[in-house]
Amino acid sequence: MILAGDIGGTKVNLALFEDRQGRLHRVEETKFESRSYEGLEDILDEFLRQTGKPVDQAGFGVAGPVQDGRCEVTNLPWVVETDHLRRRLNLDSVWLINDLAAMACAIPFLQPAEIEVLQDGVPEAQGRFTILAAGTGLGEAFLVPAEGGKFLVLDTEGGHCDFAPRDREETELLLYLTEKFGRVSLERILSGPGLHHLYQFVSRYHSLSAPDWLVQELAATDPGIVVTRNGLNRKSPACVKALEMFVSIYGAVAGNLALQLLTRGGVYVGGGIAPKILP
Repeated sequence: MILAGDIGGTKVNLALFEDRQGRLHRVEETKFESRSYEGLEDILDEFLRQTGKPVDQAGFGVAGPVQDGRCEVTNLPWVVETDHLRRRLNLDSVWLINDLAAMACAIPFLQPAEIEVLQDGVPEAQGRFTILAAGTGLGEAFLVPAEGGKFLVLDTEGGHCDFAPRDREETELLLYLTEKFGRVSLERILSGPGLHHLYQFVSRYHSLSAPDWLVQELAATDPGIVVTRNGLNRKSPACVKALEMFVSIYGAVAGNLALQLLTRGGVYVGGGIAPKILP
């Protein structure tokens, strides 16, 4: 039995897989709220108690830079280490990689039904790929074809690169966020919290006051979810504008990534936000 996990700043997704004639079949899957636990080990203990199944191999994609089998998780007060996990799971080895690197590794195996095409194109057979994913934060990675039909995955911390405005309004956004945070990374905008930052900015920039019902919603639940919902249903002009800016900047960053490594194999968008805002 193979244990696989996606370790994010908001949720931890764990699943068990069986190898059936060379194909993996999902047997169990559970989602956990990351901040409800002191560390990944506590979640693993609970999951394995629930399933009651032995584990032979384990691998985890973690939201943060992985070096020498260790990761200080971005947006969580956790440290994840392969040695600790190996002892906790009683395994000879445990794989630990960056979460976007894990997503990139999946690209060659995606089926057409698993992909939503946003812009048609003809990918090169040996072209490079890039993937970016906004959720609790922003992640980016590349996948480069190598000899023998294999691939080289390049993980990055590109979500922490500086934000570069393209017009007057985005320049004002940069100045606004600089006042709040000092240095402004892409993740300050292209993330769940970033949606709220955009809403706050456009409300001030366009002099859009919030109705009482929206103020109450923003105070009661995750502001990023509130902005997304009321942007999609067009109940709030400020939320609509915030969502439009989010998508525009997201697209610009995707285009920049394609230019940086000439990713003629395709540009992929993952993460928790994109599926919720599809046209």
